[in-house]
Amino acid sequence: MRGKSLNLMEFLVDSLGLAPYSAPVIRRPRPSSSPLQRVFKLLVLVGSLGAAVATAAPEALPASPAPAASGTVVDPVMRLLEERGLIEAGRSNQIVRQVRDSASEMVMTAMNFIGVRYQRGGNSAETGFDCSGFTRHVFENSIGLVLPRRADEQANSPGLLRIEMENLKPGDLVFFNTMRRAFSHVGIYVGDGKFIHSPRTGSFVRVEDMRQAYWIQRFNGARRAPQVQAELPRTVVPNATTP
Repeated sequence: MRGKSLNLMEFLVDSLGLAPYSAPVIRRPRPSSSPLQRVFKLLVLVGSLGAAVATAAPEALPASPAPAASGTVVDPVMRLLEERGLIEAGRSNQIVRQVRDSASEMVMTAMNFIGVRYQRGGNSAETGFDCSGFTRHVFENSIGLVLPRRADEQANSPGLLRIEMENLKPGDLVFFNTMRRAFSHVGIYVGDGKFIHSPRTGSFVRVEDMRQAYWIQRFNGARRAPQVQAELPRTVVPNATTP
């Protein structure tokens, strides 16, 4: 009977095109390796990867950044300002030392918005900022001081201290006449003769040099919040008077 059954199975395979029967493969579980064996295998794998990287073509590997010199700041914001010529090379260390006092949170908060587009009436990074919306947002979210909404109102706020240009410190509000009226524009001083602001339609939050003739001629004054009490080196900006 067994022989006839096998012949009949072969007949069905040949005549109907059925796949021949194959016995199921029994997979035996692998013996578990000890922790020491697993560590050894991992070391072998790491060594193999290291050898492959060492023999790869140099152009296939990304260029590594040059190691920072001793005392050099690698803060990405300061590096960006240096690359754009807004801060002299090698001076970022001095600025970082300045802003990391009681005004540091305010200035670094402002720096985080570099590149946010200008939007008239804007009050947030999502909608964009106008000049006074930007300063208001930064002050409120860094030192908890809610400024008036308009630039001229901020300049005349009774809670702020009047500051002469030669006494500017990071975190001070700086005001300009850019629309043929006093205190029509405002930004935040960041040190080294620079300020950050949201300039105009079609532009973005950025850092500018107050020592340029355009800004010197239009400077209206500066104000300081009582909360900002950092004792920082003064930065003199020449050829301007403070109202």
